[in-house]
Amino acid sequence: MITTKNIPSGGGTPKVIQPSTVECKINSVSLDKVPYKEGAYHLSLNVESTPMGGDFEGFLLDKDNPDGGRYDGQIGRVRFSEWPYSDGETKTGIKITRDTEIVKAVQTICKETHCTDWLEAQDNKHETIEEFVMAFNSDKPFKDKFVKMCVAGREYMNKAGYMNYDLYLPRAGRGQVSIESTERESSKLMAFDSEAHIKKAKTESVTSFSAGSDDDLDVPTTSKVSADFNLDL
Repeated sequence: MITTKNIPSGGGTPKVIQPSTVECKINSVSLDKVPYKEGAYHLSLNVESTPMGGDFEGFLLDKDNPDGGRYDGQIGRVRFSEWPYSDGETKTGIKITRDTEIVKAVQTICKETHCTDWLEAQDNKHETIEEFVMAFNSDKPFKDKFVKMCVAGREYMNKAGYMNYDLYLPRAGRGQVSIESTERESSKLMAFDSEAHIKKAKTESVTSFSAGSDDDLDVPTTSKVSADFNLDL
């Protein structure tokens, strides 16, 4: 018999974070190589939103273990900056040092997750930026501390033929930030603007966005720095 009761609606809540203002925690961090620029890195944050509740069913914690539980919130890999970190010089002649800029990014994360003591304890402790970020990821002083992010995204077609987003924190304007602690009394978080913060894919027709399944988790990454990094979401 054909029933007209309890008809499913839409494709469900996406399991992957979408461009928006997001409240989330950082589960891990990584340095990702940039294939088109030797020596350049992205600093990536593997994040999980606050629990979604209701009938939301997140991705498996371990896709190879269906009995191992699921994420309570949406997950995603968010680059700390739209552009990779590398040594260089601005048009006005100011020299930019890759490692210093990455340390500054980590400093921001530490401030907003209230773990600056960890940062201070790392002074002159690591020979390379890779070792420094590896220690940050291993020690996880940011664990279970929630922040708010203005998350921007660039559309791309995933392996299943759906449009997904390559996520990153947009550059904040004067007096604004793109990431801040949820405990801040006076927010400086920049407002999410879909016109400014979503870059459309260069295609004639856009395929629909997918809510996602455990078989098509497609969090965009570049080549990993090292297998020693814990890149699990």
